[in-house]
Amino acid sequence: MSAADIIDLYERHAADYDRDRGRGLLEQSWLDRFLAYMPSGGTVLDLGCGMGDPIARYLMTRGRQVLGVDSAPSMIAMCRARFPSCEWLVGDMREVDLGRRFEGILAWDSSFHLKREDQRLMFERFARHAAPGAPLMFTSGPYDGEAIGSYHGEPLFHASLDPAEYRQLLRANGFLVRDYVPDDPECGGHTIWLATHGS
Repeated sequence: MSAADIIDLYERHAADYDRDRGRGLLEQSWLDRFLAYMPSGGTVLDLGCGMGDPIARYLMTRGRQVLGVDSAPSMIAMCRARFPSCEWLVGDMREVDLGRRFEGILAWDSSFHLKREDQRLMFERFARHAAPGAPLMFTSGPYDGEAIGSYHGEPLFHASLDPAEYRQLLRANGFLVRDYVPDDPECGGHTIWLATHGS
C-alpha cells in the first residue's frame, strides 16, 4: 500500500470521515499542554488537518490561528467553508515548504500514515517550519513496525519508528522532548509526543 492510496481513500471517504469523527475532544488535555508552550495569537501549522473539526476549532477557541494542510481536497473544502478566517491548503505534508515559521506544529493522527523512510524525513521539515520554542506534537505507534487497519472496509496503512529513533530524530533536528506517553489510556490509546524547538 502506498501513501497515494491513503490520500485517495480519505478523499473518497471525506463525507464519511466527517460524519464518523466524534466532536467530543478526547485530545483536549494534550492540546492544552501543547498550547501552554505557544504565545496567545500564535499560528499552528496543522499537518493532516482533515476537516478541521474538532481539533482546529478548539485551537481557534483558545486564541490561535491555524494554517491547515491536508492532501484531500474535499477535507480542505470543508475547512474553508467552516473556518474562512484561517488558511487552508491542499498539499502533501512530505512536500510542505511554506517559507515561514510557526509558533506550533501539529501532526495528530496523520504522519503515522507515512512509510517509515518518509517519517524520518519529516523531522527536518518540522524544524524548518518551527519558530524558536515552538511545540511540535505528533502521534506514532508505540514500537517499530507497520500495521494495516481498515476504514469502511478498505485497508489503511500505519507505520511507526522505534521510540529511541524518534528521540534521536527530534534531538538531531533541535527538538527537546517534553512529554511522551505510549498507549495513553486517557486519550484512546494514542501514543503521543510533545517536544519544543530550540529549547
